[in-house]
Amino acid sequence: MRARWQGAGAAGAVMGLLAVAALHHTTAHPGAAGPAFRFIDVAPDAGLTRVLLAGRPAKDHLLDSAGAGAAWLDFDRDGRLDLFLPNGWLLDGARIVERGRYALYRGLPDGTFRDVTDEAGVQGDGRWGSGAFVADYDGDGWPDIFVTTFGRNLLYRNLGNGRFEEVAARVGLESPGWNTGASFFDADGDGDLDLYVASYIDCTLESVLEAKPSLSWRGLEQVAFGPFGMKGAPDHFFRFEGGRYVDATSEAGLDDRALGFGFAVRTADIDDDGDLDIYVANDSDANYLYRNEGRGTFKEVGTWSGCALDGNGAAQAGMGVAMGDATGDGVWDIFVTNFSEDFSTLYRGLGRGAFEDASRELGVGQPTYRPLSWGTAFADLDNDGDLDIVIANGHIYPQVDRHPDVVGTYAQRNLLLENLGPGKAPMFRDATAEAGPGFEQVRSSRGVAAGDYDNDGDLDLLVTHTDQPPSLLRNDTAGGSWLTVVCEGPRGEINPIGTRVTVRVGDRTQWRDIASGDSYMSTHDPRPHFGLGAATKVDEVDVRWPDGTHSVRRDVEARQFLRIRKGS
Repeated sequence: MRARWQGAGAAGAVMGLLAVAALHHTTAHPGAAGPAFRFIDVAPDAGLTRVLLAGRPAKDHLLDSAGAGAAWLDFDRDGRLDLFLPNGWLLDGARIVERGRYALYRGLPDGTFRDVTDEAGVQGDGRWGSGAFVADYDGDGWPDIFVTTFGRNLLYRNLGNGRFEEVAARVGLESPGWNTGASFFDADGDGDLDLYVASYIDCTLESVLEAKPSLSWRGLEQVAFGPFGMKGAPDHFFRFEGGRYVDATSEAGLDDRALGFGFAVRTADIDDDGDLDIYVANDSDANYLYRNEGRGTFKEVGTWSGCALDGNGAAQAGMGVAMGDATGDGVWDIFVTNFSEDFSTLYRGLGRGAFEDASRELGVGQPTYRPLSWGTAFADLDNDGDLDIVIANGHIYPQVDRHPDVVGTYAQRNLLLENLGPGKAPMFRDATAEAGPGFEQVRSSRGVAAGDYDNDGDLDLLVTHTDQPPSLLRNDTAGGSWLTVVCEGPRGEINPIGTRVTVRVGDRTQWRDIASGDSYMSTHDPRPHFGLGAATKVDEVDVRWPDGTHSVRRDVEARQFLRIRKGS
């Protein structure tokens, strides 16, 4: 299958890749014979070989088990996705054996990647990396990379010539601590990108290096201590003012009074009132929903809104988050991954920022109960017009391998839950067993980033693991038609955060937003992707820009990358 890219000057940049993609992956028409899903791990052949270090093999401290996320971006603006991976350290007891190097892989026309870390200058400065978040924070048209760390954060400013400069200290974003999830967004409507950063536990490097397994797990093993019994670290909100970031946490009403163990952050206009709200998944504590009250001030309403606790009123162990209209009713739904022996939670949106726990009713409760789950995504993986769910799994205690009958093993299979469409009961079914060899892998996985790396019209999956290289699961599913929208600001800024794209085909409407920060400490492909089933044309594409203005295209041909610039 060949894709088309509509927009001046873009076709030449992608035609070589499309020709190669057409050779190794052809999307069949709806109804073609074959499995519903098929994913193949092509990471080794594609050149993704960097081992992501994660502390000590026995995971003596929770930091050893946290792993790292990943980010898709087009740093050189050639129309192909590139990949950024932060990295941790290798420890031997209290000894630092190796400080892992980060990796920036440039996407090539043949579907492989070239390691350009050194020439780009993004090696990581020896810092223990956690999450990767992409945004054009300075508005110069080039995507920048923010890396949360255990230590001092990094901000790599894209110079536009294939190189980056590290500017976190200069712009006020180092914020020492165990930083985890983050999200860039315009909190106050002034056109600049502000930043929310979650933090996990208040601990020092000395306490990490000296840690010993001291928590009794079911009376069978001594495992890493925490998080209960440890002090949570406060989250921070940074407002962009005059080219610098200023800590405005208290001023914005975002004081982390509960000191929740924060992992994942997602910003979106959850109550559809025209400004962006903040959702935080907390481990072992109630999740937060900060409603934007206007002008960049917030009120925490998670419990009142129904998305802080499960349906029984209990706090869970939130790790990752996905947001989107999974139920097809036009309002936001929220999916939060949780610890083993507790289901991951699908909060069904009721409109106006209210939610209910519909996990069991919609079919996600049973398949997610036993695994320990992390990164996740709502993504239309078979191009049939609805959002499926992918989940990365892996335990935090290697010691469970000596008792596999209790909760399973440290390494686990990931999950793919197929969306059967509105009106089905249940709406989701476990399709993992028929999803191809990519879902037969057994690893201790962490981050998930969805993106169409080979520009062939379906979403592939990058999955990070502890102490191993990542997996790149190429999507070879025989799916339907599709449309991907590439949004540009008036000065050529790519993928403006806070933009919402709505696609209408007949009486069916889908929408996506552009966000920075999602899943578990990761960033997905920023280009909104829509599965269209058997449709060959789209009746209307409506882009709502962050300032509330719209760009509309009608009678759009399917199976293409549609470029839309604000004001055109």
